[in-house]
Amino acid sequence: MGRTPQRPGYAALRRGRVSLADHSYLVTAVTAGRRPVFRDLTAGRLVVRALRRIEPVAPTHCYVIMPDHLHWLLHLRGAMDLASVVQRVKGWSARDIGRVTPRHRPVWQAGFHDHAVRADTDLRGLARYIVANPLRAGLVEHIGDYPLWDAVWVEDGGAGG
Repeated sequence: MGRTPQRPGYAALRRGRVSLADHSYLVTAVTAGRRPVFRDLTAGRLVVRALRRIEPVAPTHCYVIMPDHLHWLLHLRGAMDLASVVQRVKGWSARDIGRVTPRHRPVWQAGFHDHAVRADTDLRGLARYIVANPLRAGLVEHIGDYPLWDAVWVEDGGAGG
């Protein structure tokens, strides 16, 4: 009877992937067990604090924090690779959430999904799509009623803060 081959883990999936300085990325990170950690507004605001803290190396185009995941459109400046940037945000927010609301431990699922945004992509249109997630999920009827999103509209010629 033969051995069942092991499935590649997160490290194997990331092998050979690169993050490019001066490029935009759409990142999705999910809570551990898809628990709705961010229904707790305090927990969601601590993620926002972590996103703001990483701004010098990864300015945010937009984000929306759903009850069980984060969508984050960012511009990678190049001082750190994408995995390190996401690891910092998840680590900072998990630590802060654990201090304030320990019932949410662990906060994040290991890993994240990323998509490099093509240079010719309409960032405003992509940002509108991202921040409309609470509307599509039926969480609110008007995006202004949802507390955990933000967007910075970039000028037509540029893609970075």
